[in-house]
Amino acid sequence: MAARVAIIGAGIGGLAAAALLSARGLAVTVIEKAGHPGGKARQLAVDGVRIDAGPTVFTLRDVFADIFHDCGADLTDHVTIRRAQVLARHAWDGDGQLDLHADPARSEEAIGDFAGAAAAAGFRAFRAEAARIHGILDATMLRGSKLAWPPSLMWRIGLWRVGDLLAIRPYESLWKVLGEHFADQRLRQLFARYSTYCGSSPFATPATLMLIAHVEAQGVWLIDGGISALAQALMNLAQRHGAQFRFGTGAAMLETHNGRASGVVLANGEHVPADAVITNADPEALAAGRLGPIGAMAVSSHGVRHRSLSAMVWLAHAKTSGFPLQRHNVLFSPDYPREFSDIRGGRPPADPSVYVCAQDRDGTTAQAGGRERLQIIVNAPANGDSHAYSEKERDQCTLAMRKTLRRCGLELEPDCPRILLTPNEFETFLPSTGGAIYGRASHGWAASFLRQGTRTRIPGLYCAGGSTHPGAGVPMAALSARLASRAVLQDLASMRRFHPVAMAGGMSMPSAGAGVTG
Repeated sequence: MAARVAIIGAGIGGLAAAALLSARGLAVTVIEKAGHPGGKARQLAVDGVRIDAGPTVFTLRDVFADIFHDCGADLTDHVTIRRAQVLARHAWDGDGQLDLHADPARSEEAIGDFAGAAAAAGFRAFRAEAARIHGILDATMLRGSKLAWPPSLMWRIGLWRVGDLLAIRPYESLWKVLGEHFADQRLRQLFARYSTYCGSSPFATPATLMLIAHVEAQGVWLIDGGISALAQALMNLAQRHGAQFRFGTGAAMLETHNGRASGVVLANGEHVPADAVITNADPEALAAGRLGPIGAMAVSSHGVRHRSLSAMVWLAHAKTSGFPLQRHNVLFSPDYPREFSDIRGGRPPADPSVYVCAQDRDGTTAQAGGRERLQIIVNAPANGDSHAYSEKERDQCTLAMRKTLRRCGLELEPDCPRILLTPNEFETFLPSTGGAIYGRASHGWAASFLRQGTRTRIPGLYCAGGSTHPGAGVPMAALSARLASRAVLQDLASMRRFHPVAMAGGMSMPSAGAGVTG
């Protein structure tokens, strides 16, 4: 009989694990309390159209190409993907706009035209440093299993490469090191924004995160249907290999037998026996007892103080005018330190930077002037479990967002159909996180070593998803799924060698909370 794997949550990590393991012949059951796959990669209806409400930037295409290849398929047969020629458009109050391009030479020329020859030279040096950091850490950390502590990283890199250990610059802040490359504070602000890709402040994250710039420079891709189309393709791939999906009911508790995970009890009381369990939920939900007291012993909570950012997210179907939008746009605050000081103080920024994803634009045609689908994001504190945002506060955040848009030349239809998601809504969607969208913040030199890894304290229970190693983001969630799948296969093979008649089953304990999803 094929080994059985239960996967809790049909987010990108859970879906990728389901595809990889079912392709290896395991009997996979995916449990998802929502009625559709994708987890954070979801769409919500506004004004009769569906708007992406989760991640919108797709990088590291090779991660997914490899997953499909390993499952006997071709990524391009399942989703329509094309390279974005403009990575993002950026704007400041009265200071014009700057595009970064798929062609780095064009980006360098644009930066030179925008800020002068010294800025172009600084960009060349920054690109080289970001590429070196990525080269050091890509195989050793991003695509490798979690390292217990810095000496493990030294061993994996190679003790003779001490220069590489110093080159990743873990003890200096991203903001400080960017000042070495860019005297122009607008450019410093632009590249500091990469820290928010993992929900962190550029003033507290290590300069190591410059590697994100290199990841993006390798290619930003546009997917027809958005990231949710990728989620659907992963589900189809898993189903093709026999994976079963249980939508509409969450996981309520973890079952164990002889100290090992042996299955899952659903919120409707049904038992799903398993030889291994992968949870694609945020580890904070596990630590909070949402899979029962046994599950709570599996991982440690990182605590409120180490939460990543949450967000105020507007999903709008609106007409726009003025500023010529690309697919990805960032309109910056005039005072970046104050923006993060406001968040650190537990309030949304009074004068925020704003990200606008114009989901109907692909850089090849101008918008015809009708309404278009927009996702608009402002960073916010992850206090959705401790502070109830009033209508007055929601209105104030909307006014602050519109002020930034207007200051940079973008006018948004005044009374357009829209919905607003606050940290309160994200806490409901991601229980026990306060609405932290990215898991643990990447603050301090040791943050990468403290993030939850693939294995837990309970044998047979594994973690995958953007809140686990190697980190936040769509491709990182998929890499975590590969690591979890590899660990499951290794451990099940070891069990077969030493316990050839082991069977799943056993007792469960009642859950301390509601059903969990990824």
